[in-house]
Amino acid sequence: MTRVETSALDPAIAARLKRNADGLVCAVAQQHGTGEVLMVAWMDDEALHRTLTTGRATYWSRSREEYWVKGESSGHAQQVLGVSLDCDGDTLLVTVDQTGSACHTGTRTCFDTDVLLPLA
Repeated sequence: MTRVETSALDPAIAARLKRNADGLVCAVAQQHGTGEVLMVAWMDDEALHRTLTTGRATYWSRSREEYWVKGESSGHAQQVLGVSLDCDGDTLLVTVDQTGSACHTGTRTCFDTDVLLPLA
């Protein structure tokens, strides 16, 4: 599947996005209720449009160069409860209800195995 060049994303939202050189915006997935940061992925306009309209977290895979719906093959889905744009327009906060592990390694989050400075 290739990236969609023109998206049905609301033009008012698209105008607020500050994309990187590849046309992508960083998306941070956070567990609803706990605030736990689960993972970081990338979205283009079409991935954001799909996320907003389906309620299923959809990302752009830079390594596979295709769209992927979180949990479509693993069953570890993210039901999207909210999406916010940061003050600079270059990062999305995707508030989700995570089913199963969020990390592709099988851990709950992508941030729980390599702690550089433990909480005091």
